[in-house]
Amino acid sequence: MRLSDFSTLTFDCYGTLIDWESGIIVGLKPLTDRMAGPNGTALDRDIILEAHARLESTQQRYNPSQRYSDLLATVYRRLAEEWGLHVTLDEAAAYGASVQNWPAFPDSAAALAYLKDHFRLVILSNVDNASFAFSNMRLGVDFDAIYTAEDVGSYKPSDRNFDYMLDGLAAQGVARTDILHTAESMFHDHAPANRYGLHNCWICRRHDKQGFGATRDPGDMPAFDFRFNSMAEMVAAHQAEQAG
Repeated sequence: MRLSDFSTLTFDCYGTLIDWESGIIVGLKPLTDRMAGPNGTALDRDIILEAHARLESTQQRYNPSQRYSDLLATVYRRLAEEWGLHVTLDEAAAYGASVQNWPAFPDSAAALAYLKDHFRLVILSNVDNASFAFSNMRLGVDFDAIYTAEDVGSYKPSDRNFDYMLDGLAAQGVARTDILHTAESMFHDHAPANRYGLHNCWICRRHDKQGFGATRDPGDMPAFDFRFNSMAEMVAAHQAEQAG
């Protein structure tokens, strides 16, 4: 199997193209700075991310139609409650709006610019449209289709999100066999890709870290067809195919 066997790359955004873990850590500093121990020892980064992942996925399950920026504000309040801190609604809303400040991974924009010359590029993301508009500016590419949780009324790993995307792409003449689903999260993306029989590419951004960080543990590890540690590695693999 070769990358060039496919016409369409469907991407998760946050964790794959946008460095949401760094964005989350910076956005939560008003809380986590107050949680530092008496000697100034900060909370472990992965403990913060894992708590966020647990509360985010819970909120997505119980309120699947909530806009992502509002959902993040709720997660902020739930974290504060667990940590015994008081926060205002304005503080929580500021965190919800922080997606616009989350940085792209250094290789994302250049990789997408290259891939745009060879593939149809599609976003399937757990985000609201206004927040994604800021991320899209950082990525610097015109996607051929953008499917958000706000559009669907639910969040990955719900089957609804994949049904919605596949219906939309079918209307554009894209067959399921044309698609390579490309993502970091085993929980949000690769497990449902396996259920749908989609070929998939794991961008393992946490290759040098333990655990699952800002995503949930998927349980049994899903299968994948390709694995790269970065988008730059994916581009290099495609260039090698073209040269061969």
